[in-house]
Amino acid sequence: MEHLFGPTLIGKHGPVPVASLANTKYVLIYFSAHWCPPCRAFTPKLALFYESVNSAHKQVEIIFSSADRSPDQFQEYFESMPWLAIPFADAAHRNGVAQRFGISGIPALLLIDREGNVKRSQCREDVMAKGPLALADWDSALR
Repeated sequence: MEHLFGPTLIGKHGPVPVASLANTKYVLIYFSAHWCPPCRAFTPKLALFYESVNSAHKQVEIIFSSADRSPDQFQEYFESMPWLAIPFADAAHRNGVAQRFGISGIPALLLIDREGNVKRSQCREDVMAKGPLALADWDSALR
């Protein structure tokens, strides 16, 4: 996954090696931005989902790929998220990920496999409609 994100993501307590995702069952990329009203409405719901499905043990990791316009917007928005992010300063990886997956609108939430292939693109809808039950659909997508 380093080819997608670079060697290091950021978390609440500093840098996180991308290699640490190797044993995470579900890896999702969240394309979003501070200035986007639908994003700001979805992010708290996604945070509740994330906390819920990871309460017993970590099984889902989300990587935020920001479309924010400034480092300050990114930082303010990222503070509301319990997951990881591509560093805002790493525009090459943020833009590369968005281009690779053809992201033309936000918010978008994609499930990827270990090789960085999209396995399910409607994860935002899954979270909204099914909550934690979405994991069953994601299991099927990863097989």
